[in-house]
Amino acid sequence: MVRSSRAQRCTWIVALAALGCNRNTCESAHSGDATVATTSTAPATATTSAPTVATEAGSVDVTSQASTTWTSGPSVVTSGSVVDAAALRERHRARIAADRGPVHLLRGGTPLELGRRACEAAVPSRPPSTKVLIKPNLGGFEWFKDPARSGGDDGLRGRITDPEFVRGIIRCLRARGHTAITVAEGWGAKHADWERLVRVSGYAAMASEERVPLVAMDDDGTFDVEGDMPGKPLRLRGMERTHVPTLLIPKALAEHLDAGLFISAPKLKTHRFGVFSAGIKGMQGTVMLSDRTPAFSQKWRMHRELGAALALGKRADVPPAESRAAYVAALETFAERIADVLEVEAPHVVLVEGAPFMGGDGFGHQYPGPEALAVAGTNPVLVDRVVAEVLGLWDSDALARELGGHRTSPLLEIAAKRLGVSLDKPRVVGDGASLLEKRRPAHLLGMAGFAIHEGAGGEVAPGSRPSPAAPLGTADAGGAGGLADAGGEVRASRLRGAPPELDGQVDAVWATATPVTWDTDWSGRPTGVRTTVRFLWSDQALYGLWELEGAGLNTDTSRPVDHERERLYQEDCVELFLTPDPAHPRRYFEIELGPFGHVFDIDVDREAKREDIAWSSGAKVGTRRDAAGRKATVEVALSAPQLVAALGPGKRLPLGLFRMEGKREAGRDRLYLAFRPTRTPKPNFHVPEAFGRLFLAP
Repeated sequence: MVRSSRAQRCTWIVALAALGCNRNTCESAHSGDATVATTSTAPATATTSAPTVATEAGSVDVTSQASTTWTSGPSVVTSGSVVDAAALRERHRARIAADRGPVHLLRGGTPLELGRRACEAAVPSRPPSTKVLIKPNLGGFEWFKDPARSGGDDGLRGRITDPEFVRGIIRCLRARGHTAITVAEGWGAKHADWERLVRVSGYAAMASEERVPLVAMDDDGTFDVEGDMPGKPLRLRGMERTHVPTLLIPKALAEHLDAGLFISAPKLKTHRFGVFSAGIKGMQGTVMLSDRTPAFSQKWRMHRELGAALALGKRADVPPAESRAAYVAALETFAERIADVLEVEAPHVVLVEGAPFMGGDGFGHQYPGPEALAVAGTNPVLVDRVVAEVLGLWDSDALARELGGHRTSPLLEIAAKRLGVSLDKPRVVGDGASLLEKRRPAHLLGMAGFAIHEGAGGEVAPGSRPSPAAPLGTADAGGAGGLADAGGEVRASRLRGAPPELDGQVDAVWATATPVTWDTDWSGRPTGVRTTVRFLWSDQALYGLWELEGAGLNTDTSRPVDHERERLYQEDCVELFLTPDPAHPRRYFEIELGPFGHVFDIDVDREAKREDIAWSSGAKVGTRRDAAGRKATVEVALSAPQLVAALGPGKRLPLGLFRMEGKREAGRDRLYLAFRPTRTPKPNFHVPEAFGRLFLAP
């Protein structure tokens, strides 16, 4: 539905205030119907066409802007069960040593959008008939947990690659014409646990919806004997002089290295033993060893010295320096073995999901980064070099003190030496490249008992979906106010064509807008109820799109949507607080939007201690609801002259984003959700000191 003029407000909100939190919460709102309501009078959305996939005639892939393309070369599968490791090693060494292409650092957006963008930026073009294998990180977690008994933690979230990131990669490949796409990971337990893993993680549903095979590269009695046997271990000829002479290779991986495309899609995170986990450490998932059967369950032998080193650290009669030296030696040995694996099984491209990226130990201790990122490139060593810098673990004095002089992960150092890759400053491109202009925060908890905490950031409950950190606030803080830090920036893209059609749908015009997602309440507590918002702007209006999950649609639908809806804050709504003049942070516009199109807007001036409820934001709104799926979308155009006058290329305006959700009833509290938590004693959104920024991109 669409409403315009003063009497026709509607739903969306660039949250900047919390009048709704200063008042009593709603008492008994009616839930909305299950139908979709969608109409619009806005101009039609501009259409876009899919890019054309480049051919491999030239040396540079101009479509994806990836580094120099390469050909598969002669077959390395010498028989049905033997693979020429020496040929693979020679091929990969030559390619990686010569690859000086850029590493893409992409910032902002949902995991799905980041997956698509990373693929478009870094995956070289191949003929559509090329088989593609995507390997996410599915194995690094603390087994299965009951969220009801673990504070919402399922043991997976924050530890594994988000399935939506992989979905984005799949859709990017499909747009290029690829149809033979497989998602595969090496697993470390029985087949029944694999089935549970893919179900709980969401990978089974994603693969079914995208119609792609999802397999374990394991000799588990299923994947090594059924169908085309993707988990069948093949012998590698030419491993005798390496640190992993018993290494085998999964059949699916061998076939894609031979004449296909192998995409590694790891999670961007620190790791309690490996320092961090990305393209190099992610190779552990492909490991199969012939020492015992089944081969897939022998992965622990890659770091078999670790247990003894940790035991030394617990002995009172062993000097700390001696036990730490044993720990570092175990890590260096592990790094040598992983380098052996990488030389033979190197992915053609690495797309790293960091939405969000995680500091901590890689498992139950999680320190989320403030940005949603993706790192992508065709040189796995250079990708990991950038990952190290993102995590604050490159050229680290603190790390050198703990790891015998290693200033980054030994896995990265040894792989670079083996493959002839300089670790001098790589070329980094993309909208996140500026993040590396100054040293990044670092949070690492090592297995040897050390901790590195440098810069901003804090630990959250494992498995939560955190929002950017916000400062402590007070209900009526004095002084000049303003922003407490540089975090929490939301990007509004410049509208280049026709404006969005206000129908509550995520149309193509929104593809250029960078979304932000959060689930925290005003206190900073993760709730699991997600909100995603994105912005566009032009000389005529500010446009916003909200996607609401966990929407109960608690709205009194008997109230008309073509009249100002006072006390909308007592029902479900989103709130946008926008400060037109950063020099006066205590004067801002508050706009409340409901999931059925109700609107309430107000001009708040805390300096003059007045509130102008006659002010109009000029809102035109379109909404869409899915009652059964507990989802809603609110789309708005705000055209008030005072608001539009504040817009301009390169400007940064203080911004608050909030949401009211649910009814207070037996056993449940009303949710006061905040993109940047205000952290007041009681729910309160009117804390300008906690606002983020809206950046108006040129």
